Amino acid sequence: MEFDLSEEQRLFTDTLSALLGDQVDLDTIRAVAETGTGFDDGLWRQLTDLGIPGLVVDEAHGGVGLGIFEAAIAAEALGYGAAPLPFAATSVMAPFAIQKLGSPAQQSALLPAIAAGERRVAVGLQRDARLDGGKLSAELDAVIDAGGATDLLVLGGDGRAACVAIDDDTVSVTLQPSLDRTRPVATATVQGAEAEILAGGGSADVDMIIDAGRVMLAADTLGAAQRMIDDAVAYVKEREQFGRPVGSFQSIKHVCAEMVSMLEPCRALVWFAAYAQDIDDPEARSAACHAKAHLGEVGRDVARMATECHGGMGFTDLLGLHYWLKRIGADRQLLGAPEQCRQEAAVAQGWIGG
Repeated sequence: MEFDLSEEQRLFTDTLSALLGDQVDLDTIRAVAETGTGFDDGLWRQLTDLGIPGLVVDEAHGGVGLGIFEAAIAAEALGYGAAPLPFAATSVMAPFAIQKLGSPAQQSALLPAIAAGERRVAVGLQRDARLDGGKLSAELDAVIDAGGATDLLVLGGDGRAACVAIDDDTVSVTLQPSLDRTRPVATATVQGAEAEILAGGGSADVDMIIDAGRVMLAADTLGAAQRMIDDAVAYVKEREQFGRPVGSFQSIKHVCAEMVSMLEPCRALVWFAAYAQDIDDPEARSAACHAKAHLGEVGRDVARMATECHGGMGFTDLLGLHYWLKRIGADRQLLGAPEQCRQEAAVAQGWIGG
């Protein structure tokens, strides 16, 4: 049994990582963070050329036709680079929802534009969203991937979803100051907007869409935490104290080794959670919840330890470590904090009632 990436998957992740390494530096991240938009149009066009917006869109609608697993390794690369772009909602949750819940006509109308990067769909959850005929009304407290969004997809608790255009006068989306300024969240008010209603098959379908998003956030945390470890190791090899690199001190060695030992098993956890979504494994829901919860805890601890390895410099804006630390913190809370995810996992596994 193969437990590693295929040659094609390695080529894909290497190509994406190389592009991000060339195009996303600290100045780019800082510039986008200062605007508070969480969207870099030039970088988005380059990722569109690589097929990232249409990664999970089937080939019949102009996409690449890959699965949640490939999306997860892409999310890991984006987290490693702290890329100031929408992904979890725009490139995974929204197209996944349209393919899962939409009619063939709706898929043909929406998916090609998403795959081409022309329509960028933010996602919000509202259990009591009101659908009256073809009109939607809702109040959303946390809209994901709102930066640069052209459309808003609202997931309802009854298994239905509705997509509305953000430029509609009846739709108001407001970016909010958030922990991670490279990917801001937003609030939204929708008052009787004309909507494309995706009928769906029940609340279980909405749960699958949320779980796909959770896997993306877990993978994003995995990449961001790996970047913080790599930066910490590089720093302690160069920083000298008492005439020798601080990385030669046993206490620093132990901290670095502990970070690696904490994070490395998480990769298998995220990969299995992503693979389970693709094959509709009975454990898919609990795997997504556990991956999201565990990475939220491990990522937070790794971020703290990696920052401390830099000494006082780790807390300055000069090194920019805080962009990855804040990204990890935001990932921890979006789509359910560890406590909520573990509770949902317990329900899925039959340990407690729903």
